[in-house]
Amino acid sequence: MDFAFDAIVVGIGHAGVEAALALARLGNRTLALSVSIDNAGYLACNPSIGGTAKGHLVREVDALGGEMGKAADKTMTHLRMLNLSKGVAVHSLRAQIDKYEYRDHIKSILENQPNLYLRQGEAKKILTDKDGKICGVETVVGIQYTASVVVLACGVYLNSSIIVGSSIENIGPSGFPRANYLADSLRELGFVLRRFKTGTPARVKRDSVDLNKLEIQPGEDTPYSFSAESKVSLKTKQQVHCYLGYTNKTTHQIISDNLTKSPKYGGLIKGAGARYCPSVEDKIVRFSDKERHPFFLEPESNRTQECYVQGLSTGLPAEIQFKLYRSIEGFENVEIMRDAYAIEYDCIDPTELYASLESKRHSGLFFAGQINGTSGYEEAAAQGLVAGINANKFLKNLPPIILPRESSYTGVLIDDLTTKGTEEPYRMMTSRAEYRLLLRQDNADLRLFEEAQTAGLLSKKRIAAVKKKIKDIEKGRELLKVKLPKERTKKYLEKIGEPFHDQVLTLEEVIRRNAVTYENFMAEFDTRSDFVCLQGQNRDAVKGIKPRSSAAEHTAESDGVRGYAPEFNTLYILSSLIPAASYDLFIEVKYQGYLQREKAAAHEARRVGDLQIPMDFDYAAIKGLRNEAKEKLQKLRPLTVGQASRISGVTPADITVLIFYLKK
Repeated sequence: MDFAFDAIVVGIGHAGVEAALALARLGNRTLALSVSIDNAGYLACNPSIGGTAKGHLVREVDALGGEMGKAADKTMTHLRMLNLSKGVAVHSLRAQIDKYEYRDHIKSILENQPNLYLRQGEAKKILTDKDGKICGVETVVGIQYTASVVVLACGVYLNSSIIVGSSIENIGPSGFPRANYLADSLRELGFVLRRFKTGTPARVKRDSVDLNKLEIQPGEDTPYSFSAESKVSLKTKQQVHCYLGYTNKTTHQIISDNLTKSPKYGGLIKGAGARYCPSVEDKIVRFSDKERHPFFLEPESNRTQECYVQGLSTGLPAEIQFKLYRSIEGFENVEIMRDAYAIEYDCIDPTELYASLESKRHSGLFFAGQINGTSGYEEAAAQGLVAGINANKFLKNLPPIILPRESSYTGVLIDDLTTKGTEEPYRMMTSRAEYRLLLRQDNADLRLFEEAQTAGLLSKKRIAAVKKKIKDIEKGRELLKVKLPKERTKKYLEKIGEPFHDQVLTLEEVIRRNAVTYENFMAEFDTRSDFVCLQGQNRDAVKGIKPRSSAAEHTAESDGVRGYAPEFNTLYILSSLIPAASYDLFIEVKYQGYLQREKAAAHEARRVGDLQIPMDFDYAAIKGLRNEAKEKLQKLRPLTVGQASRISGVTPADITVLIFYLKK
């Protein structure tokens, strides 16, 4: 029994953590194996979670029953909602995290999870039986662990090399051991591995920086949270400050003069780098017309003076790094505690995988995280959770959960990887989603509720909370049909600069006015007199709703699970609704026309795209299908017409021919 398991997860980074916890929580005896158990959930790069599109992924992980959101809420030190000046579709939560508290918290969660066995050891070989089925993992010390399913979540540790100037060390991030042999095992199994590259900036000592020369970036008082189960009350005065600074012409000249010493521009690095997370050398080369580039100084933890210099990633030699950083205003006497470095590592071609993240070559072998060619903690966690859920489905002989593009960013991420592939480290962005107004971060629990119930990771309390939110939104739709007295409407609209045309308007119609925001709407109508007036006008609509004596009484504790919406004052007419429901309802009404158009487009795309393609479909026999399309379809074996349509080299004309033959 010490060596026999239902499932094995290799790696306990962000993907491995979610996969291992999902499998164990669903009743499977699970082994979590890592080259070092000290790197559990380690934030090897920037000390933050969330950000544009990434915050959406964390909310989706939480909606499906994952751990990242709760852990981030528990260990955050600085909180901001990004893109508030833009539309609600791109509002994204981002938090600075105490990286050491986060790691300790995740390790504790793993250690105390029933059915989960945490073991330090390097996986050397994926084991298969005489029929080629996955049957376990062998370590470098010769132990053979057996299991019917294996999830590989190796991160950037697979054959990784740390590069600083011309110096190359065969280790993993932050000095952790790397996985030396597993890549050879994957090649033996038929996988073609590729080399990707990423990097990280130096860590500097906070007291050596003149912070007065940088711009303070304070956090926000509004108690946002990643998880619907968290009650975050992080005040600005409790938060650590981040700082904004800029490079200058001197900085750029130092980099230009030493460009050939950069491992990339000197030819030492061959791997493909991340387009959307460039090194400072790349910025100087690609944007030579810019006189300066911004960077952010981000504290890594409350227990250390180390700060992460976000935006100044480099692989230049250590002695050049000193000149580079000290040329910056405020950094004249900076002390570098850890050198910046570039890192190269092996990864697979994700088109080798089904949308369930199971290998097309070997049944029972799943892949998640940066081994699939992605970058970022959030992308890894989302994949890890899906892989863990579907590995459990595999063990139970049940169909996998496939997330469509129109339901989640996680669905977009996995579909992009498994259908299109990637030639560089993939990063999630809102622009990758066709229906991003439908995929807002505030409604992740509603969008994924059906899949979450099927997955089986939500607690009874969480399921009840989502059902209440759905019920409250339905109730709220009726409440917003209540008509406002003309004088009351006039007073409000004039206050916010909206014209009044002597009309009798419903609350719903008022919300659709341009200058009406959730904040000013709720603040305006949170009065006892409004409630009494509306109650007298429409008793049926407000039956059973009791106004609160003060806005302060409307708290997370009084309304159960707080949800995702900001904790604003709540309108008395909606005072029986939880805040998350009133916020979603407001957005639904405010953007009704746009939402209806997106829903119609998504429905039509899914109607055609959901047409199933048999696994043994003979593309070679289809007349009228171009040879390139035949080759691509034969190789990638899409499961639906929608997937086929997104394959590079397959044209709309090819899809028309394919649909014709499928219907025949």
